[in-house]
Amino acid sequence: MTRKPFVAVVDDDSAFANYLRTFLSLRGYDTRSYTRGDEMLAAVKAGDPPDIVLLDVMMPGMNGIETLRALKAAKADLQVIMLSGREHASTIVEAVRLGAADYVVKPDDPEGLGEIALDQAIKNAIEKTRLVSEITELRRQLSDDQDRAFLFWGDSPDMKAIATVIEQVSDSDVTVLIRGESGVGKELVARAIHQRSSRKERPFVKVNSAALPAELLESELFGHEKGAFTGAATTRIGKFEQADTGTIFLDEIGEMKAALQAKLLHVLQDGQFTKLGSNKAINVDVRVVAATNRDLRAMVGDGRFRDDLYYRINVLSIDVPPLRERREDIAVLIDFFLKKHTRNTSRLIKGLAPETRRMLYDYGWPGNVRQLESAIERAILLCEGDLIAPEDLPTEVRQESASATTGGFKLPAEGINFEDVEKNLILQAMDQTDYNITKAAKLLGLTFRTLQYRLEKFGIKRTDGKDSKEEDEE
Repeated sequence: MTRKPFVAVVDDDSAFANYLRTFLSLRGYDTRSYTRGDEMLAAVKAGDPPDIVLLDVMMPGMNGIETLRALKAAKADLQVIMLSGREHASTIVEAVRLGAADYVVKPDDPEGLGEIALDQAIKNAIEKTRLVSEITELRRQLSDDQDRAFLFWGDSPDMKAIATVIEQVSDSDVTVLIRGESGVGKELVARAIHQRSSRKERPFVKVNSAALPAELLESELFGHEKGAFTGAATTRIGKFEQADTGTIFLDEIGEMKAALQAKLLHVLQDGQFTKLGSNKAINVDVRVVAATNRDLRAMVGDGRFRDDLYYRINVLSIDVPPLRERREDIAVLIDFFLKKHTRNTSRLIKGLAPETRRMLYDYGWPGNVRQLESAIERAILLCEGDLIAPEDLPTEVRQESASATTGGFKLPAEGINFEDVEKNLILQAMDQTDYNITKAAKLLGLTFRTLQYRLEKFGIKRTDGKDSKEEDEE
């Protein structure tokens, strides 16, 4: 059952307060009255705030304006409607400045126009309360989604190590360079850094350096004045200015041309820049996180990327491994994307058929996490039953043979537990390499640390009493 809106009346005139309570009750509101502003304030601070407050302007002791100021300080989103026997322009201006939802003359006219005005003011305030509540809930869900996306991002040692680094660096302003193939989740890392920093309530602005030609990218980053170049019909604020006090994410920074690299270096060093067509310096406080899928060190070597900029953005680097090197994360990601993309559909999809899950696990995912999410989203749209079948998957996933990602091993029979499939493959690889972890990891397409973690998880050890060969990664 939907809760009735709770409207509080604050007025020292008991007769008028009783009239308002009757007025409110007849319209289906729960109501309570207070004779002094400090009583209302105490109730709000005690955790019993109403949805709407009808507050008299003229009261002894703490008057209406003083009470409004105190109420808004205690609960900024509280909707307060000011009531007065007459209109005072200065009082109305002050009430609006302090955040009053409305200002209504007390309804005592014989034609009931005051009641109509009050009724509409209350309805407007309740609607605003509803919208504020919805926005707050949407923001909470977004924050939860970002946290869930981060937490469910993977269970592999590599991803756990990245999570640890993120927690360590988030609250500093150190520049971070995120490296990895396209689609591995570099933007997710950048957003996780921002969300866990003291700047989390401030803007997070993304710029894709590969998406625009050099002449437009400079304007995108730093803005321009009207007439700065042909087609600049108006003044434009750039992304750095938009990100002031927040975080700017420079994706694919390796695509940035040399002239723009020099201007970016100046911003990173001095915290200021000039718009195109202007000589006025603009100061900004921006945390910079950059990302690339290219080898910037090699680009520095052949002169395509400034060495001073490279060392400036590479104060701390985070390497995100491709999905094929952390295959234990695939199952977690599948379940996360399944929940994410079925949330707003009317389809009752329970999960994946065993063969479907095995196909997803076996595929090489050259497009990494982004490609996996796209495949799951597509499968949900095409699924006709309550389980996603192999035919719902993209053609390339269905056609790729198991040997493409498992070193030619024979997969266990259909119907076996998913973890048994993984354990069986690891056992075969370890046996074939005489329990050499480095060679087995390469054969399986895993990192040394990932395979070591899975060996411990499954309790896989030699049975002939000899030790496994734990060579370092080459």
